Amino acid sequence: MTLLSEGSAVDLAPAMLGWTFRTNIDGDVTSVRLTEVEAYMGADDPASHAYRGVTPRTRPMFEAGGVVYVYLSYGVHFCVNIVTGPAGVAQAVLLRGGIPIEGIEIMEHRRGRSTDLTNGPGKLGQALGLTTQHSGLPIDGALISLERGDPPSSITTTPRIGITKAPDRPWRFVADPPEISDSRSQIPAQ
Repeated sequence: MTLLSEGSAVDLAPAMLGWTFRTNIDGDVTSVRLTEVEAYMGADDPASHAYRGVTPRTRPMFEAGGVVYVYLSYGVHFCVNIVTGPAGVAQAVLLRGGIPIEGIEIMEHRRGRSTDLTNGPGKLGQALGLTTQHSGLPIDGALISLERGDPPSSITTTPRIGITKAPDRPWRFVADPPEISDSRSQIPAQ
């Protein structure tokens, strides 16, 4: 997707709300409609994994937009990002939550439960079957795809959550009505 290699994570993140993210892992197709994302801006963002430069883990973030960056959080959760911007810039959009569309039974099996399947970045990664082995793969390939969808009726912007560095940057975007990933950070009524 040319759009992903031209725009910044901060600009593209809210635009991705309502889009469909699909995986085809070992013939098991699953998909979600994206409802919650966060932007990370590389060298200009101390919360970004790419802030200190290229490492073997972060190498996919330095590719041109349109690949996934998958990392292991706390040794337990696989978190999925969509890399954006031109090669060498290292920006990404963290997928924090979505509404299951396809392969719900597969998601339930992967998660070992029938509720709370995709309401959090680790849950989402597990439900979609992605691991660090998929990091760097194109999102327009046979295994991973991203399709534009209808935008939500409104988008709420908040500071990012679950981080200690630069948590005040308003780079978390949630579709209304939200499927938000953390009950501790409910969006205040406006």
